[in-house]
Amino acid sequence: MAEGILDRMKSMVGGRRERAPLNGKQLALLRQQLRECADGTGGEVSARIRAARLGETYLGLSDAGRHEFLRRIALDFGPDPAAVDAAHRTYQAAVGTPGQWDAEADLRGAMRSSRIRILTQFNALPQGVKFLVDMRADLLRHLKNDPELAVLDRELESRLNAWFDVGFLELSRITWNAPAALLEKLIDYEAVHEIRSWTDLKNRLDSDRRCYAFFHPRMPMEPLIFVEVALTDRLADNIQALLDESAPVFDAQRADTAIFYSISNTQRGLRGVSFGNFLLKRVIDDLKRDHPRLKTFATLSPVPQLAEWVAHNPAAVAASRLSIDAAALLAGDWRGDATLARKLRDPVFRLAAHYLLEAKQDGLPLDPVARFHLGNGARIERLNWLADTSGKGMKQSCGLMVNYLYDPDAIEENVEAFVSAGKVAAVSAVRNWLKR
Repeated sequence: MAEGILDRMKSMVGGRRERAPLNGKQLALLRQQLRECADGTGGEVSARIRAARLGETYLGLSDAGRHEFLRRIALDFGPDPAAVDAAHRTYQAAVGTPGQWDAEADLRGAMRSSRIRILTQFNALPQGVKFLVDMRADLLRHLKNDPELAVLDRELESRLNAWFDVGFLELSRITWNAPAALLEKLIDYEAVHEIRSWTDLKNRLDSDRRCYAFFHPRMPMEPLIFVEVALTDRLADNIQALLDESAPVFDAQRADTAIFYSISNTQRGLRGVSFGNFLLKRVIDDLKRDHPRLKTFATLSPVPQLAEWVAHNPAAVAASRLSIDAAALLAGDWRGDATLARKLRDPVFRLAAHYLLEAKQDGLPLDPVARFHLGNGARIERLNWLADTSGKGMKQSCGLMVNYLYDPDAIEENVEAFVSAGKVAAVSAVRNWLKR
């Protein structure tokens, strides 16, 4: 019986059967199922059957039904306020006595909600971890308009942080010989530079390229995050050239530079679970082992919010001495005009330097890509003009891209300065754009 439910649940993970919102009878049945899971009566087999049934119920609901499902867990299965109050009073009375530690344990037990008991039962199912990750993706969508779900989100995020600790993750290199289902997921999940075809993907997995991903043992065919690397002999300055399918294959044994040109998080439900920095460190170690000649480790990164920032900062635009108005710049129609493109280069570099070095939010760089790499100890090495002339690149950053350099001798110092004082590490050639 349990296996039949598990098979149906496995086939439904990631999908949804559209139905009307829950009626009174369905809501009562849902509450009963949740209560049975929270009570946790019976043995392991019973728990697996209950969790599988509950998962099947959730996957069969409409979006409105899933929202109500999440609300019921959030609002109906928190700690008992009376029990918490009694345990707290007992603890306060026991402080300084031999019974303090037992009272402390009782207080912790009273604070523990039944939500955790419901969520953790899915761990025993073959698709349970993936189910919870997808459930949180739904939760995050509904949280935007329903702040009462925040308490469930905090608990689920805490559980996922524990279950996806980097110590449990496996780093694997993905090659062209990987299963087709996994390669299709790379195409689907690529978030920085669209993979346009199987030929494009094969080019990115050629002998002068590397692709690494973190996997969780309970999600063996689901990359959690992956990075694409080009092995070259120079600091790359143009993404179209780097991804040119007709370019000759470079001899990887001659490479002295590794360019990280795309990093994609794949699971929306793992927002707030950070392992990107560990991925880069592990990949650098792996590359250095296989290619001892590698000396330079850098990125060719987008500046995804530059255009948006320019549109909302007219004073910075005026200070840059831009030769056309901001609207015309952001429209990108000038990219085919070589003369105008040359005139725009310096003003846009001044804008980009201002944005990357001085635009802050809560004391940290406003740009999310800069925040990630600078927080991991990289420095801003170079600005690259018309480095991404795709529609997306022009719309987001006027075609600009950035090289962030990871210098092993400076990483720790850069991280300390960034964390303690919000200092942005950048070479003088970049900083000088603020003075010009």
